Amino acid sequence: MASLASLINEVRACSRCAMHLPLEPRPVFQIHESACILIAGQAPGRTVHETGIPFNDPSGDRLRAWLGISREIFYDAEQIAILPMGFCFPGAGKSGDLPPRPECAPAWREALLSHLPNLRLTLLLGQYAQAYHLPQEDKGKGVSVTGAVQAWQKHWPHTVPLPHPSPRNNLWLKRNPWFEVELIPVLRARVAKVLKRDS
Repeated sequence: MASLASLINEVRACSRCAMHLPLEPRPVFQIHESACILIAGQAPGRTVHETGIPFNDPSGDRLRAWLGISREIFYDAEQIAILPMGFCFPGAGKSGDLPPRPECAPAWREALLSHLPNLRLTLLLGQYAQAYHLPQEDKGKGVSVTGAVQAWQKHWPHTVPLPHPSPRNNLWLKRNPWFEVELIPVLRARVAKVLKRDS
């Protein structure tokens, strides 16, 4: 198995889908072998691409608020790994950014995940992360993001499906007030417990 350092260098140099991207490839992710929380997102937005910092945008502000953690903790790779389903900005569509490029996950995801032996909590943001990470019995049922999030207790306490924290989901949050009332408080408590490495 390749060392994590060499694997990171390979991923950062990746240009597999360059011909399909609107901008030059710039893989954005965060990983360290000691991380205990994995954030599985979709793909970097334009602002994240420009800064090279994951979730350095309004989505990240909301996500950090949901988790009840500071930017300092969020960007501590020794505690939190951030691996979107696609590492480069895929471009913008009519109603938001395009889906993650399909070449990325098959090329890199399992190899990177194999270097995360200490994970105790995986957060699945949006449909692409949920389709990849949820058990096979869920994938075959065509479960929507809303359905997956409503069934969050099914995978608790190790995996939590969440809506994407994008401002584009403001209407979803308005239509599902239970999410911030019921799930967010227990999620924050779980995050705090995991970060303290409590049993």
